[in-house]
Amino acid sequence: MMERPQVLLTGATGYVGGLLLPLLERRSTSVRCLARNPDKIRRGGDSTQVVRGDVLDAASLDAALQGIDIAYYLVHLMAGAKDFERDDRRAAVNFARAAKQAAVKRIIYLGGLGDDADPKLSPHLRSRHEVGKILRESGVETIEFRAGMVVGAGSLSYQLLKSLTDRLPVMLCPKWLSTPTQPIAVDDVLAYLSAAAELPAGASRIFEIGGTDVVTYSDLIREYARLKHLRRLLISVPVLTPYLSGLWLALVTPAGFEVGRHLIEGLKNPTVVRDRSALDAFSVRPMSVRAALEKAVYSDQP
Repeated sequence: MMERPQVLLTGATGYVGGLLLPLLERRSTSVRCLARNPDKIRRGGDSTQVVRGDVLDAASLDAALQGIDIAYYLVHLMAGAKDFERDDRRAAVNFARAAKQAAVKRIIYLGGLGDDADPKLSPHLRSRHEVGKILRESGVETIEFRAGMVVGAGSLSYQLLKSLTDRLPVMLCPKWLSTPTQPIAVDDVLAYLSAAAELPAGASRIFEIGGTDVVTYSDLIREYARLKHLRRLLISVPVLTPYLSGLWLALVTPAGFEVGRHLIEGLKNPTVVRDRSALDAFSVRPMSVRAALEKAVYSDQP
């Protein structure tokens, strides 16, 4: 796209951002990280800068975006806010305005799958889509990736799956466990995010990304149990609301109740790739669910 672009990475203390940073550094890219707590960022390159800032503090973004060509927006405030939809909206508006003012050439954003036309789309997924819309409407070219469950040792979705299956020999399975989903390996997400910097300049685009398989959450539980040599009994029940499911998760998983509840609410919505244009635009060929889970389980061994 351009010679040695100046890249800003937000979310470098998060799961995906933390894995993306060394990939950007190895590509001889000049990287600047925005963080509320700079000490938490593990830099690997001498040219990597870390600046203190907060997407909820508009004034802190101007200096961070100065001279930046490509900005990765990997921010999600669900874990730390009572009203995450409001805070995600405010953060996206702040970032979009600052990026436009700084003449950033491209924003690369990781959001979530889900049908915009679904009137029952969960608040979590609705917020993800709203952030993408705000970034696109900034006038800065925005590449938005929409993904479902990210499979990788360390991802919150994988940790929920792991904790449930490890700790519950018998599981009551609510209706949402049969909802179709198309998980994607974290390595494939990283490949897409890296490749997006090389796309020719053009209009803003949305790419739906997923692995090779459409499965259910029950399928994922069974496959994980098979890989871990666990015997698990899944019993279907007619009613287990997302709210009660969130309480249930809070008892058996390390995630907080609110985060778990929001993720469970998202599981009621099908998260399947309907637009396969990412396979035409990129050379990435995602792996299967089995391969992704095998790698996650192997990487998660003590």
